[in-house]
Amino acid sequence: MRVGVLGPQGTYSEKAALKKFPRESLVYFKSITEIVERVSRGELERGVIPVENSLEGGVSETLDALVEYDVGVVDEILLEIRHCLVAKDDSEITVILSHPQALAQCRKFLNSRFPNVELREATSTMHAAKIAQEIKGVAAIAPCDSAEKYGLKIIERDIQDGENITRFFVISKKPSLSGKKSSIIVFPFEDRPGTLLRILKPFADEGINLTKIESRPTKKKLGEYLFFIDFQGSLSDERVLRAIEEIRKISAVKILGSYS
Repeated sequence: MRVGVLGPQGTYSEKAALKKFPRESLVYFKSITEIVERVSRGELERGVIPVENSLEGGVSETLDALVEYDVGVVDEILLEIRHCLVAKDDSEITVILSHPQALAQCRKFLNSRFPNVELREATSTMHAAKIAQEIKGVAAIAPCDSAEKYGLKIIERDIQDGENITRFFVISKKPSLSGKKSSIIVFPFEDRPGTLLRILKPFADEGINLTKIESRPTKKKLGEYLFFIDFQGSLSDERVLRAIEEIRKISAVKILGSYS
């Protein structure tokens, strides 16, 4: 089985994938969107993509890709994230690089210790570490084991702002319909008072507990939004099917999948 992850080797996405697929063939990509696209085409059997972080919330690129491409969710993986600041040597740090999520997860540390240092985004934490290896004065926020891989010095350990857990989706071309938790995307037909209440009410009527609701712009019109909804229950459960049937009277619904 070919499993797509965000590269290069050593990323948190790789670590998450190895928890679930220790013996499978991992394929590395430069962006989350490319992984989702390849899975949708059937070029990869699975993809492992970050969807939510305990400090920074939803991962926008993942959410947008799940809207754009036809893929399904078949499992989830939780991974504790512990960041280190790494650099080539003890030279004065003039630039700190990392993935946008990692920079945001270390905001307090950066504001306190490096308030005047330029922050730049990289495609992944390990890509940032690779650049830090090549350029003096550039530091990276990356997994601590990146120091050994690239011959870097650990300047500071555990620089994240608090308990830092990232949730990853395992995606496939088709969704799973069995599991204890499920995810859907809701596209309201019209913007009018009470629409969100009407979307959520069927869950309450059926006694289904919602665990997350997050809005994203449709990117078609200013002020127009769609909703990611996670809830407890399987997409094969009669209560869930009745709730979704009611929601479909006022909204389009995209099934992402059920998982344990």
